Amino acid sequence: MRLAKFLGALGRICISTGVLILLFVAYQLWGTGIQTAQAQDDLKQDFTTILDNTASTTTLPPGAPSPTPARPIEPTVPGDPMALIVIPKIGVDNIVVEGVSLSNLKKGPGHYPDSSLPGQKGNAAIAGHRTTYGAPFNRLDELTPGDEILVTTVQGRFRYIVSDEDGDGNGNQIVLPSQVEVLQDFGDNRLTLTACHPKYSARQRIVVVGKLAPEATALPPRPDLGSPTPPANLDSIDGEKASALPAVLLGLLVLDIWLVAWILARHWRPGLAYGIGLPFFLVALFFFFEQFSRLLPSNF
Repeated sequence: MRLAKFLGALGRICISTGVLILLFVAYQLWGTGIQTAQAQDDLKQDFTTILDNTASTTTLPPGAPSPTPARPIEPTVPGDPMALIVIPKIGVDNIVVEGVSLSNLKKGPGHYPDSSLPGQKGNAAIAGHRTTYGAPFNRLDELTPGDEILVTTVQGRFRYIVSDEDGDGNGNQIVLPSQVEVLQDFGDNRLTLTACHPKYSARQRIVVVGKLAPEATALPPRPDLGSPTPPANLDSIDGEKASALPAVLLGLLVLDIWLVAWILARHWRPGLAYGIGLPFFLVALFFFFEQFSRLLPSNF
């Protein structure tokens, strides 16, 4: 009898653990996209305002005072919107933020701070998630030489053409995270996109390079660029260490909600008790997953 009770309890624990793991996977693949979608809506409004304010300064009559732009041309604040990237072939239409930390990439694709800006001479580099947080670069491997990448900044709209860098006929290269040389200045005017490879793994990186279209003239390089120190790898170059305390507290809250529902179910109507507790449980679980994911190694 004791063995049967033990096995029954063990079975319930295993099932519950399996369900939680599946829910966490679902959160990673789809739940994180909710945050990114909300962030992108706000960023698009901010970026539209920036473009409108910038345009107004170029159409003022002589002698009229210039309004203060919403953001400087040279982005300096991590997380600020700095460009709109559109890749028609794979359905990309996202605001690019400054910085590639974990918090920045939750908002959308991020611009490597020590690289050129899109449209300027040099190598403008942008990283993006491939399976989580909206997965803006999910289909990066489908790009082929000749495909268009359109980038809009406050300095103009620039068209890049995907190139075949390694001569294998594909529009991408597969490199190790340590191969940071793909971010260096090659003496041309290029845009480099990076993401994890293969999908659902951070073992390698997929790199797509676009060359500035022949009809475009590259702008002068950003004055503060100099000779930047390359990052140690193609992961988040200004990584963040999250505290475990919020995850622990939320985990305890999730457990408490479930225990209260279980106790009520034993002394009340089980269906009603679990029905009332389920919404609170799921909301707390969502925020727990968000905090717990911050403790995991970042990936694209």
